[in-house]
Amino acid sequence: MTMTAVDLAPSDDAAAPPRLLAAGRSAGAAAHLAAFGPRRGLGRPELERELERSGLTGRGGAAFPAFRKLAATTGRRAPVVIGNGSEGEPWSWKDAVLLANAPHLVLDGLLTAADALGAARTVLYLHGSALSPVAAAIAERSDAGRVELVEAADGFVAGEASAVVNALQTGRAVPLDRVRRLSEHGLDGRPTLLHNVETLAQLALVDRYGGDWFRGVGDPAQPGTRLVTVTGDVAREGVFEVPTDTSVVDIVARAGAEARLAAAVLLGGYHGRWIAPTETGAAPGEAAGAGVVHVLGVRRCGLAATAAIVAELAAASARQCGPCLFGLPAMAERFADLAAGRLAPQAAAELARLAEVVDGRGSCHHPDGAARLVRSALRVFGRDVHAHAEGRCLRSAR
Repeated sequence: MTMTAVDLAPSDDAAAPPRLLAAGRSAGAAAHLAAFGPRRGLGRPELERELERSGLTGRGGAAFPAFRKLAATTGRRAPVVIGNGSEGEPWSWKDAVLLANAPHLVLDGLLTAADALGAARTVLYLHGSALSPVAAAIAERSDAGRVELVEAADGFVAGEASAVVNALQTGRAVPLDRVRRLSEHGLDGRPTLLHNVETLAQLALVDRYGGDWFRGVGDPAQPGTRLVTVTGDVAREGVFEVPTDTSVVDIVARAGAEARLAAAVLLGGYHGRWIAPTETGAAPGEAAGAGVVHVLGVRRCGLAATAAIVAELAAASARQCGPCLFGLPAMAERFADLAAGRLAPQAAAELARLAEVVDGRGSCHHPDGAARLVRSALRVFGRDVHAHAEGRCLRSAR
């Protein structure tokens, strides 16, 4: 994760005041308690019920219902609860900003989940930049001494759920087989509940205020607020807390830019999808992924930008399966051809075929994300493909 020009800017909309960031910047224990009060610490049945009522979905990328994850964590052995703040997505800074400014809210969610499950271990797996503020927050509390702080490995796939468990177990931050259910057999062979740190902070709000309160803002299909990192061709890159029904246009406007005047917008980061300017009037929905909104200015070539991302995805793979070992490098090579105008129509057809071949066939979901990105680029930048085939570019690449 590269962290530059981060601007923490909670919403100033009176109709949607900040939730996660309500305690302000770098909130210590006193400011946290003044803003939120003590955690209730609901028992498992009550917490499951309130989470189901809330509609809270994961904020790490998969958008899986939080109550289902809790309900699925069963077994004869006491489970493990892990908070994942590794944030390997290059264009996401939201977890780092959350941990620097609201570490106590994350700890509240982690401890509430651990208490509800009777966890044998409670772990926070964090990017190195977050260790200091979280350690300071733990030192301010009497209930967090059991939390294990572990520095996360660098790398794009190192933050994938099974890679986190593998890193904690063996020291190798590479994904395990996608058919393995961590909820049944995770860290130490125990049932494991793993949530992104923002999801845990949202869980803490549900514990305090209940599911009905949580649903009071946002998209009914994905209620609440979320943190988004806006990057690219904008006046000020930053992390913003917005209701989940906020349109892409309004999100980008918070960063001082006009989405409808961009060449395209990438939602969800490297595993996300491009959308055209005409599609930015809607909210990101599930396409938000880990909350990344990257704006591509009109002077930048979408094919060149995508080729660079696909090359990074190929280099970042764990090389444990055919799609990562062979499919992603082939996709990177073909996209480089497409961006350079070499055999552009044939390269586009081959990319569409490769996306079909790798999708759903990897040991983890890394190839699926690459396939999703490629398909969206071929759709949104179709005119660019034809222009490159003629030896010209519709944009002046930089």
